[in-house]
Amino acid sequence: MVRIITDTTSVLPQEIAKKYRIPVIPQIIHFDDETYLEGIEIDNATFLRKLKSSKNLPKTSAPPPELFAQEFQKTTDPNEAIICIHPSIEVSGTIRSATIAARDFSYLDIRIIDTKVVASPLATMVTLAAQWAQEGLSADVIIDNLNQLIQDCHLYFLVDTLEYMAKGGRIGNASALLGSVLQIKPILMFKNGQVDVFEKERTHKRALERLENIVVEQIPKNREAYLSLMHADIPDKIKEFADRLSESLSIPSIPIFEIPPAIITHAGPGVLGVGFFTPPFSDSK
Repeated sequence: MVRIITDTTSVLPQEIAKKYRIPVIPQIIHFDDETYLEGIEIDNATFLRKLKSSKNLPKTSAPPPELFAQEFQKTTDPNEAIICIHPSIEVSGTIRSATIAARDFSYLDIRIIDTKVVASPLATMVTLAAQWAQEGLSADVIIDNLNQLIQDCHLYFLVDTLEYMAKGGRIGNASALLGSVLQIKPILMFKNGQVDVFEKERTHKRALERLENIVVEQIPKNREAYLSLMHADIPDKIKEFADRLSESLSIPSIPIFEIPPAIITHAGPGVLGVGFFTPPFSDSK
């Protein structure tokens, strides 16, 4: 038997977490002297209202080890493996917290996975891992499958401004764009767990059109690639983008995820992203 654990940066829908009994560890949001557990004490709508009215940008911190320990304690069977699936260690301290907590449970088989991404592709990996666990696959096979997904993962996104990423220290190699006199709208990507620049466009419209072209060019044709979209506070724009992709790729429905506060803090409102896997993953049993 294998248990799956993740955190709120996975944007995992509540219905999936409930269906597979997946604990979702909350990230921590700080507004000046106020601290909130993401998804428990503050939701997206409340966060966005506070963000727009606050003079200072909020801050985030990874879940403390104690939150992981509380979940590890629920496992009483030493033969039951635990797989913790979390965001890139380059942008979050979540992996470190899970690792620290696991040291006090040496009698348990705890595996901690750095997916090297965040948001919707992470949700895909968590969901698939839970499905494989339910089907009875071993922890070793599930991890092999996850490692293949990590290798084949693509995550591209647009932001309204680089200000949030720069102030939050999550800008990675895209820092080269700061201070540029050009009015550019970069298409960003995750590469080796860090934010990097894929291409630069002159306007947001052109960047969005190019992002659509990138997906159409790179995604496997007529094969499963677990395509997903994500956004922060732009429901109409992401719906329009999803409709265009659906038509271009002949896909009837593309899942859309809302980005949580911990990611909005560093990417800013208006972020729009797309995730998929190529070559397509084929599970092995």
